[in-house]
Amino acid sequence: MSSFQRFGVWADWNNPYLTLDPKYEAAQIEVFGEMALKGHIYRGRKPVHWSPSSRTALAEAELEYPEGHVSRSIYALFRMVSTPSSKESLLEEFFPDICLAIWTTTPWTVPANAAVAVNAKLQYAVVEAKSLSEDVHLSAGNKKKRLGNIVTEPKMPFFIVASNLVPTLEAKWGIKLIVKKTLSGSDLENCRYIHPINNMECPVVIGGDYITTESGTGLVHTAPGHGQEDYVTGLKYGLPIYSPVDDDGKFTEEAGQFNGLDVLGDGNAAVVKYLDETLSIIMEESYEHKYPYDWRTKKPTIFRATEQWFASVEGFRQAAMDAIGHVKWIPAQAQNRISSMTSSRSDWCISRQRTWGLPIPVFYHVTSREPLMNKETIDHIKSIIAQKGSDAWWYMTVEDLLPEEYCDTASEYEKGTDTMDVWFDSGSSWAAVLGERDCLNFPADLYLEGTDQHRGWFQSSLLTSIATKGKAPYSSVITHGFVLDEKGLKMSKSLGNVVDPHTIIEGGKNQKEAPGYGADIMRLWVSSVDYTGDVMIGPQILRQISDVYRKLRGTLRYLLGNLHDWKVENAVSYQELPMIDRHALFQLENVVKNIREGYENYQFFKIFQIIQRFVNVDLSNFYFDIAKDRLYVGGTTSFTRRSCQTVLAEHLLSLSRVIAPILPHLAEDVWQNLPFQYTIKDGSIAGFVFESKWPSVNEKWLTFPAEEVDFWGKVLELRTEVNKVLEIARTGKLIGSSLEAKVYLHVSDASLASRLLEMCSANNDADALHRIFLTSQVEVVPSLDHELVQNISHTGEYVVEDDRVWIGVSRADGSKCERCWNYSPQVGSFTEHPTLCGRCFNVVGIQPTPAMAAAIS
Repeated sequence: MSSFQRFGVWADWNNPYLTLDPKYEAAQIEVFGEMALKGHIYRGRKPVHWSPSSRTALAEAELEYPEGHVSRSIYALFRMVSTPSSKESLLEEFFPDICLAIWTTTPWTVPANAAVAVNAKLQYAVVEAKSLSEDVHLSAGNKKKRLGNIVTEPKMPFFIVASNLVPTLEAKWGIKLIVKKTLSGSDLENCRYIHPINNMECPVVIGGDYITTESGTGLVHTAPGHGQEDYVTGLKYGLPIYSPVDDDGKFTEEAGQFNGLDVLGDGNAAVVKYLDETLSIIMEESYEHKYPYDWRTKKPTIFRATEQWFASVEGFRQAAMDAIGHVKWIPAQAQNRISSMTSSRSDWCISRQRTWGLPIPVFYHVTSREPLMNKETIDHIKSIIAQKGSDAWWYMTVEDLLPEEYCDTASEYEKGTDTMDVWFDSGSSWAAVLGERDCLNFPADLYLEGTDQHRGWFQSSLLTSIATKGKAPYSSVITHGFVLDEKGLKMSKSLGNVVDPHTIIEGGKNQKEAPGYGADIMRLWVSSVDYTGDVMIGPQILRQISDVYRKLRGTLRYLLGNLHDWKVENAVSYQELPMIDRHALFQLENVVKNIREGYENYQFFKIFQIIQRFVNVDLSNFYFDIAKDRLYVGGTTSFTRRSCQTVLAEHLLSLSRVIAPILPHLAEDVWQNLPFQYTIKDGSIAGFVFESKWPSVNEKWLTFPAEEVDFWGKVLELRTEVNKVLEIARTGKLIGSSLEAKVYLHVSDASLASRLLEMCSANNDADALHRIFLTSQVEVVPSLDHELVQNISHTGEYVVEDDRVWIGVSRADGSKCERCWNYSPQVGSFTEHPTLCGRCFNVVGIQPTPAMAAAIS
């Protein structure tokens, strides 16, 4: 199976010291080149997430949104100066004292403001600030809120805000707002206002559905160089893409008086201070919200327009969406997640400004800055990297890196310094691995990663593969959750709740508090959880898993111990097996079949549940419990013992093989202690469990008649009910052990009664009803009016499929056999062994004396 994890095959793609095989790097350069030649990659100036702390652009997948981020938000006023000639009378009565009220959580972007956007569908109101509420001065002293200087002016200008927000803003600002006029958003289009910092005229534009009345004022400060939605609106209106911020996150000379100030620090404060001094702030307020941070440096990022390389998905978005439908997603809802993310995917910034990583193979003309990248240059660079690795890009000269036909003009070019986004890097890993290893095929059978990779590796792999190959790079994708502690909390060193897998396996410094469980316990825990969601682990959970492991190990030891003298030639044919043994093989085959389906569908927790139930209920509580009598009491060569051993051998071989993928050490331990050799189909002996192959389907075992399956289901239910009445008799001091009891049954269903009656006098001891109940005798009574029934004090009854079943318990007939502890009227009737029952007398009678046994051997 060609399946792999992003961090499994190549360690960590985000490790700056990671060195790949040169041929893998060349394969990734080929993917980049092919996408570029098809027109899917271009260079442009667009706003991207930028990390001042790392001095590089970031993809969405490289961001995190920690709790507790607080921004310095402002409600600001931009003074209007005109309306379109067609709408001169619209606001004429309010000029020159009318302003647009905006709200922003990034005051540092105001110097880059190019427009104010409104929603054409919303209603807006011109309001007059009539008076201050009594508590306005108190709010001015609030550390989280501060009213602007304009609020203290004798007369404030008229504001334009969304009509629906008037009551909210009135309460927030502590100002009485009187609606003087209402108008639609479309009425405001092309009105003009004065920029509050550079005094340039700017337009009011129509934005998109991102403008709502959920927060703010309903008017959006628009800086196309600092926001994706602003950028789209700016393209529509031909607004300037202005971003006066450098790579370090500081204002440039274009920002005038703010030059050199950190936009996330003193620069932000300086903008707020200037706006307030020029009477442009109504209120400043601390605002807690989700804000993007660089996941490496843990520092906040900014959104700024820079020259970058982008991958456009427009040309193959539909092909990607179609391919998603042909992939098997586990769990199934993962398909909806990646579909929504892919359908809304904007152009992808694939260049990074780092000193490590795979270089973008492009040259720039020294004068014109035009990029040089074509098939000849890409093929040449690919061949160099395939031989020398990607470091060659950094230490070789431009003349050596360019194809021969460019040698004469090499001095006119310089090589680029951008590297590929790690998500493009890892997203083209299918080409590096599947395309370079002869033993693997494209597409991969399986991709495996966490739920966050629907916007990361899964998606980048899909897009690069669709763009170049026209199909998804994987047939199936498994998404897993994340590991939490026992209380469901995220693991953190500061909380001291990190669970180290090495400590689980080897143990901690204090072996009493942190015992070493071994690798198998770790693997068993993995199989026990539903990995499609977040999972929990901790000391108590590991102790529970250890108990399950010990129970399974004990079951396998039981099987090995009872097969110590068994040989393959001792096996009893299926046709000769008692019905209880055939039923046991039917159950075993269904368990193997269901476990196989679990593996095929990667539902390991179902395998865990199946094995646990099978071992505890079907084997330990039923079959093994009943089998002890014929294994330990019957003669070593008796038919019932050999038939039981035949079944036990099949269970041992099947269980050890089906648990091997999860518990390889336990399975191999069992295999090395098999009391017999296992021969596979080609005639060779399987010396190791993984040489034995998966258990083949035994159709004969599955042909166990449906009516027999139904009957044995009723027997199991009946046994449970009988045990309840036996417990009543035990509590009443009638019996101690269940072997001291005789069970009476009356069944209203004649067919079931007849079948149970047959089992009371079964031809073989294994199918005898009293052996299944672990009692000394069972009697089926024809009627509850029988005199015997009237004298039974410990009784019970239940209903099975509308048929009433009555159960009674009395002391067993006869005396106790000192060998098997069963009660029998035959005890005392054998002169040679007066303390034995008939069965034990026959077994003891045919056993050789110690002297004879020695002579035979």
